Parts: sequence; structure tokens; C-alpha cells
Amino acid sequence: DYYFITVYVPNSRDGLVRLDYRMEWEDAFLAYIRSLDEKKPVIYCGDLNVAHKEIDLKNPKTNRRNPGFTDEERDKFSAVLGSGYSWWSYRFSARAKNVGWRIDYFVVSDKLRENLRDAKIHTEVLGSDHCPVELDIEL
Repeated sequence: DYYFITVYVPNSRDGLVRLDYRMEWEDAFLAYIRSLDEKKPVIYCGDLNVAHKEIDLKNPKTNRRNPGFTDEERDKFSAVLGSGYSWWSYRFSARAKNVGWRIDYFVVSDKLRENLRDAKIHTEVLGSDHCPVELDIEL
């Protein structure tokens, strides 16, 4: 009844050496998702390597133009933002202080919008620098 996709979006890397590649990838992936959505609704999730809004990271002013927080990456994601995971760096006790970056998301086709019930971030689950999220959707 729907497509479910997991994805790891390419990182732009230090110095933004892969930003151009990332922009091409974003366009191609969006075209792919749209083509699938013509057949049946799409849910995709994963590490999208972008902090969409300033609230999605601890220090937005000092992270401008860093990989994952460029205007280009954020603009590409604006059209498809759903709800997501949260991510905290292992460095400097960031997870304990809740000062990480939210870069993992669930993105759900508008066709399923009315089926969304809830999303929860499970900060208590350890084992990775990514925190799992639970997406409640009635299918």
C-alpha cells in the first residue's frame, strides 16, 4: 500500500568539498521519490545529514556554512521535511546536555498526512550517537 525507504544522504564533508554533488543527489532523489509517489504513498527515513532549522542544533550561528547546515542543504530539505530522529555528538557530553543536531527524519507523503498519529524521540536508548524515533502512523 506504500513504499518504505531508508536512506543515508551524502555528507557535504569538511570544506563543503561535496556540496555540488550533494545538491545533484538531492535533486535526483526528490525526482525518484516523486516518481514513486505517483504510484503509491512514500515514507522514507534515515540520516538526511541536514539540520533544517536553527532550532535543530545547539549553536546555529557558529555552524553556518558547516556541512549539514548550509542554506543550500536546508533549502533542499524545506520541501520534504517530516518528523524525525535526533542526533547528539559523543563529544563534550553533548547527548547528556541535549546539544546535538537533529539530522535524522521520517518524511511522509502528503497522501498519508491524515494517518499520522505521533512521533517520539527515544533519548534513553543508547548505543549510537543517533537517537531512534518512533513514528506512529495508521495504515
